[in-house]
Amino acid sequence: MPVSFQRVYLESAGYFMPGEPVSNEHMDAYIAPLNRMSERIKRRILAENGIRERYYAIDAEGRTVHTNAQLAAGAIRHCLQQGAVELSRVSLLASGSSGGDALMPGFANMIQGELAAPPMETLSVHGICAAGVSAIQAAAQGVELGAHRSALAVASEMPSRLFKRSRFAARGYDTDFDSHFLRWMLSDGAGALLLSDGAAALAGAPGLRLRLKWIHQRAFSGDYPVCMQLGLTEDRSRGHLDFGSWGEAEAAGALALRQDIRLLPHLFDIGIHEYAGLVREGWVDPSRVDHFLCHYSSEKFIPVVDDLMRKAGLAIPRERWYSNLAWRGNTGAASIMIMLAEFLQTKSLKAGEQIFCYVPESGRFMAAYMLFEVEESGAAAAAAPAPVRAEAATEASTEVIAPPHDPAAAPEGLGELLTELAAIWHDYRSRVWRTPLVQQIRERRFALADYLNWMENWIPQVREGSKWMREGAASLAEPYQALAALIGLHAGEEQDDFMILFNDYRKAGGSIADIDALRRNPGGEALNAYLHGLAATRNPIGLLGAIYVIEGTGQRIVPALLPLIKAGLKLPPEAFRFLEYHGHNDENHLSRWLAAVEMAMALDSEGRAARQIVDTARHTAALYLMQFQHVTERISP
Repeated sequence: MPVSFQRVYLESAGYFMPGEPVSNEHMDAYIAPLNRMSERIKRRILAENGIRERYYAIDAEGRTVHTNAQLAAGAIRHCLQQGAVELSRVSLLASGSSGGDALMPGFANMIQGELAAPPMETLSVHGICAAGVSAIQAAAQGVELGAHRSALAVASEMPSRLFKRSRFAARGYDTDFDSHFLRWMLSDGAGALLLSDGAAALAGAPGLRLRLKWIHQRAFSGDYPVCMQLGLTEDRSRGHLDFGSWGEAEAAGALALRQDIRLLPHLFDIGIHEYAGLVREGWVDPSRVDHFLCHYSSEKFIPVVDDLMRKAGLAIPRERWYSNLAWRGNTGAASIMIMLAEFLQTKSLKAGEQIFCYVPESGRFMAAYMLFEVEESGAAAAAAPAPVRAEAATEASTEVIAPPHDPAAAPEGLGELLTELAAIWHDYRSRVWRTPLVQQIRERRFALADYLNWMENWIPQVREGSKWMREGAASLAEPYQALAALIGLHAGEEQDDFMILFNDYRKAGGSIADIDALRRNPGGEALNAYLHGLAATRNPIGLLGAIYVIEGTGQRIVPALLPLIKAGLKLPPEAFRFLEYHGHNDENHLSRWLAAVEMAMALDSEGRAARQIVDTARHTAALYLMQFQHVTERISP
């Protein structure tokens, strides 16, 4: 599922392109054709890819003018200059690249040395096009966790050294199509982003901040063979280190950069399928995307991507697309950062606009996505919660398990509260969906013994529900008596629910006849102690947060699991009455909960009710999750 962020902002961006732009007509001075076939391949590829200019960090004689570390350092300096930021403020440097100047040490450390930067945390991501996004994600997570106030992500590529004609001399200037192809596609360059916790406005856009909302990456390396590689022979049977010397490896073609273009259509199918999942699960709304920054290696792929998006019914109008491929070239991992930097420096933004980035990687197939949103740089509006990717409740359905109440439909004055609760809900639901219990149910490994054990854990927990509710109602002071009566009504309706569950357990074959012999598991014990302890405090308004999570579980999660449980267990319908009851009736209970929250907020003269509800919901979610985690353990009565 995507990694969401609440406090990460793009403060500035920069790029570095070495030397002067090289036109198609002047490419031969740097990347000379090898033979007649090479000349034909060159004409065909340049006619299709749409690249008119690119940059090389070598000169016409093939000598290195800028190292890859120097390219990265140049992009970082430009980025910091754009934001008028001193390097000493940065405490994390994450780099992404297909390779630095040396096989070791890490590329980020070489960049730090090139900058003569002060001591800091470093991370080197080795990959291809998506490596830049991985570096951004690492930097963003450092800021989100509070470990760093400011972090740099940089990506730099210098493939030109691999394309020099002299590289192919050992093979008599003869090579396969796959290694010919990339000589006319790739070029050099670097981009950098400065991420921070939001203290400053976006460089060049006073009054605005650009928040990173989420990043999503998925690799499909287990599904497809290698598509783009360096270091293997053409048949991928031997690696460059398997030869007796570097010269032998080069002569065998193990040091030629190759791409199997016959596999590329699969890459875009994968990418659009993943994009459709992000849309379906609420992470991105195509109608809200104002700017679409898509990394593609050739303009030939624009209609491919556009057509696939349209077929999925999820197209983003072409006038919202942005690319600088034509005049910056394809710089691999650096492309998306160079694109973002130039976009931000040449376009005007408005609060509320969204920037959606898509980076497919052909190495062994990855897809990476990022979403940014423009905010006012003053008091930022409360961030809407990022929905969490839901696993399928059934094999035929991938519907998101929504929060109990939609913040978008909140009554007046409750939008911010329901937004915070929804964020807690999505995290809780996602974690529940990955517990051993739910995995057993979804994978059809949930046996009768597992169902009975779950009931034995759950019955004594449900038994306590009406008790702590009544205790909480009794702890409410005089101004809250109407609220106390509403909670009392709810507790009264649920006071015998545990007997329905116990009877289900007996009908399913449960052997324990004395309900008092049943025991809660450690998570259930912790939840029970917490709720009873809170109920005994004065005006425990926070209990409404506990009810949100507990009733939401019954009204959202249980109905999603019930069809799978029924399909796996051959039991009579009367063995599932409790699960059926809550799936149908918790909707009414949650409507009553919303009325209770409105009453509590109206009576809250000290402005503490919302915080208490949110904090209690968060604690309850953690403890209920603990209860789920322990369900698969056998508790001896």
